[in-house]
Amino acid sequence: MLRPVLLLASAALAVAADLPREKLLVDLDARVGLTVDAQGRVTKWVNQAGPIEARDFVGQDQGRKVPGSGLPTAPKDATEGVGFAAQELVCHDEKALDGVVRGDGCTWIAVLRPAVQAKGGLKDVNSFFGNLRNGAKYEGLWGCLDDDNTVWWGARNGLTFGRFDVNNPKVAGPKLTAGKWVVVAGRLGAGTGEVVAELFIDQPKAVATAKFPVNPKADASKLCIGQERDAINHPGLESFDGSIRRFLLWNRPLTDAKLQQALTAVK
Repeated sequence: MLRPVLLLASAALAVAADLPREKLLVDLDARVGLTVDAQGRVTKWVNQAGPIEARDFVGQDQGRKVPGSGLPTAPKDATEGVGFAAQELVCHDEKALDGVVRGDGCTWIAVLRPAVQAKGGLKDVNSFFGNLRNGAKYEGLWGCLDDDNTVWWGARNGLTFGRFDVNNPKVAGPKLTAGKWVVVAGRLGAGTGEVVAELFIDQPKAVATAKFPVNPKADASKLCIGQERDAINHPGLESFDGSIRRFLLWNRPLTDAKLQQALTAVK
């Protein structure tokens, strides 16, 4: 039997009120919007913002040998996050996030606690979110950890496949501590031509930057939490191990002041 979980809805909504709301497409908060099965696994995480067609992030068994093995673990209380171990939740909308790599720009924030990353899969790709296209040149966004928990993210414009090259930069920051909560954020500039991708840890001062050539024809895909794409051909192999308490995504680059406001709110 599935049961909706409302760990601390009033507090969650109070914090959400302090966030910049303009063009906020995704607000996943582990304190509200979870549906959990009898085994304590999250079958759905409801986005508290954005278009209605992009509200549900759901588990799926496609590509997995064991039914339900892709479902993350529900938090035990309001201080915890959704626990991922080679698992993911997928938003099946194909259009809501197309603009983020086509010139609209974006800002994302993740409150996460990495575990020790499991061995196997693609070296140094352990993704906590991504909307890469599943095929061709894999354009979109992805946020990841190396195998040693060094955090990085990047945008891919679909002009070349390279891992990594001028069209697919790796914006790498510090090594994160397993078992410790941290606020990680990224910002991608708006406009055509070349924009800047930035990485932040806990405060609105970039710890790393890279240049990104915008391709107006780039076609990103389904947003996944705990995985870099809807990887039905090899589910779990490029997934993040750890917990996520909050994930936010704006379809615009926040100003420094708005980024500070958002970081303060999630802390």
